Amino acid sequence: MDFTVSEKMQTIITMIDEFVDRELIPLESEFLSGKSFSEMLPALKEKRKIVKQMELWAPNHPKEYGGMGLNLMEHALVSESLGRCPLGHYVFGCQAPDAGNIEILDLYGTDEQKEKYLRPLVAGKIRSCFSMTEVDLPGSNPVMMDTTAVKDGDDYVINGQKWYTSSSDGAAFAIVMAITNPEAHPYLQTSMIIVPTDTPGFNQVRNIPVMGEAGDDYFGHGEILYQSCRVPRKNLLGPEGHAFVIAQERLGPGRIHHCMRWIGICNRVFDLMCIRARDRIIAPGKTLSTKQIIQAWIGECAAEIQAARMMVLHAAWQIETVGAKMARSEISMIKFFVANVMQKVIDRALQVHGGLGMTDDTIIAFLYRHERGARIYDGADEVHKISVARRILKSYEGKQVK
Repeated sequence: MDFTVSEKMQTIITMIDEFVDRELIPLESEFLSGKSFSEMLPALKEKRKIVKQMELWAPNHPKEYGGMGLNLMEHALVSESLGRCPLGHYVFGCQAPDAGNIEILDLYGTDEQKEKYLRPLVAGKIRSCFSMTEVDLPGSNPVMMDTTAVKDGDDYVINGQKWYTSSSDGAAFAIVMAITNPEAHPYLQTSMIIVPTDTPGFNQVRNIPVMGEAGDDYFGHGEILYQSCRVPRKNLLGPEGHAFVIAQERLGPGRIHHCMRWIGICNRVFDLMCIRARDRIIAPGKTLSTKQIIQAWIGECAAEIQAARMMVLHAAWQIETVGAKMARSEISMIKFFVANVMQKVIDRALQVHGGLGMTDDTIIAFLYRHERGARIYDGADEVHKISVARRILKSYEGKQVK
């Protein structure tokens, strides 16, 4: 594996870092003080215009649709830089869940679907959402699903209840996973279907309060009720019954995006922790940085962030080299390892800040609330650990070790 960062990518990362520091981090005080995301949209649209003028828009999306066309390794570096601010990915047009939906549409969309949904999505003219998780069923097991899409002439009629359909508030369309082939093998029962959100029967019940905050617009997590929601069968994405396979293709690169964003968060709060330790006076002539326990935390966090970063870049390299299927263990390992490193670094940064860390006068408490879900979404940590262990143990079948 070559760790060399090209001159082109070094320039891109420098430009992004400067933009995040100059244009985005100063905006954080607005939403930390209670301003809603929809109230911030006018300012964010202006920032998006600047990004497009800088030719840094949609870094990981196809060039033919207006993106930069960066590969997975290159976008991993971009995602790390943008992750330092909660607004980063949105302002640069590479935010989840749109990023994953763009990948699906690019790989499986028909020409008509690409023109109607993919092109305006990459351009940032519309948003989308991904409707998979169900209220009473385990999100870590996507073959367990109650939502159905029954054929009726040239249409599908969809019925079911979904939640954690992130960013559904204000989205133009959803990609819905629903059972279309109930008699097939469990892995071939579900399909992905495009559902415009203005379709009768698509009902947003609420934005789910997460850690006390319901959010709005892009920053919301919707609960959706599909009630006899009728869409044309031409809205099917990919082959019927292949939703599970498509979802796995979506989640592999998606976890690289998430994990490098988490590394960016680690870098941000690590910087805040070190500066706080350096400057916080605890006695005449003494600061927090003189305490060995604080020094130990800083040393441990630095090593763990570096280890996590190398793991993610290696996993991205594996996906590009041998494909996501062959890199399943590496993908699972980074998901739970990096999420836990991030949680540890945020928690220690909060502890070093003391009472200040509990307030929204810094970004730390916001990240503490909103990133706890990292150990749950995209498969709970425990599921990924079991999956890795099973593959490892299987590789030892018939082996003898002396």
